[in-house]
Amino acid sequence: GGVSTARAANLEASGEALTTFMKRVDTVLRDLEASAGNPTRVGAQTISKASLSSGSAAFHEAHDLYEQYHAVHERLTKLSKTLHLQIEAIGIAVQGAHRGFSNLEEEQRQRFWAIQTEVRKLLDEKQRNLRVGTQGHDWQ
Repeated sequence: GGVSTARAANLEASGEALTTFMKRVDTVLRDLEASAGNPTRVGAQTISKASLSSGSAAFHEAHDLYEQYHAVHERLTKLSKTLHLQIEAIGIAVQGAHRGFSNLEEEQRQRFWAIQTEVRKLLDEKQRNLRVGTQGHDWQ
């Protein structure tokens, strides 16, 4: 049992389809980089703990609000970064599918594997936090 010739032809990615898809991926990545969803911009949108308190008076609800805001902000920053990295990796993968991964420039191949390592690290960190219980809220 091998794959039939007709089925293999259906699975083969045409250069034109890959080029079109690669252009779409590049556009999405460029749009993300220019948007408020850019990982750097998301990370920079913070509030200080002091902005929610009124001087020296203890206001526990404000502290709790800040802690929740901080947790959500951190997750959004990581999500934005992961999305950005995954889109970049898809672009490299599409080029590799079109030309052959071994035909990509060495810098692109290294970047692809660096992205995979970084995404894995972000996901492993999330899993560790879930196991430790630092993200025990239902909404996370």
